[in-house]
Amino acid sequence: MNEGLTKAAARNIFYGGSLFFFLLFAALTAHSHFYIVNTSTPPMTESVVLGKEVWEEHNCINCHTILGEGSYFAPEIGNVWTRYGGHDNPEGARMALESWIRIQPTGAPGRRQMPLFDINDEEMAALIDFFEWTDAIDTQNWPPHPSG
Repeated sequence: MNEGLTKAAARNIFYGGSLFFFLLFAALTAHSHFYIVNTSTPPMTESVVLGKEVWEEHNCINCHTILGEGSYFAPEIGNVWTRYGGHDNPEGARMALESWIRIQPTGAPGRRQMPLFDINDEEMAALIDFFEWTDAIDTQNWPPHPSG
């Protein structure tokens, strides 16, 4: 007695399975789109663009993460404006960030240290503008830890 599938049964299983998984894919896609949150970022000024170029020129992402992307050698930069109190005291945050970057490397033995970069005043202001702009992006609570 032959207990194998007939061609018609195999064809029906193929088409039925294909239809089922296509519908499942369409339903999951619709479900995903239901949870997508539209976010907006502030417009990039010329200063922010220059700051991004400074960031890229000095390969800061080789050590720092920005919004969770990059290396984990140094602190997260995406929320550095908040961590330095930029929302409450923007000028104080600017001074603190600039001072921190300019005193590197500290020379402390046994400590990870940032290299000394030759960044002029315009580039420094632009880099800090880039940090402020990045902090303003609605990341929907990413990275999950507030300190980076």
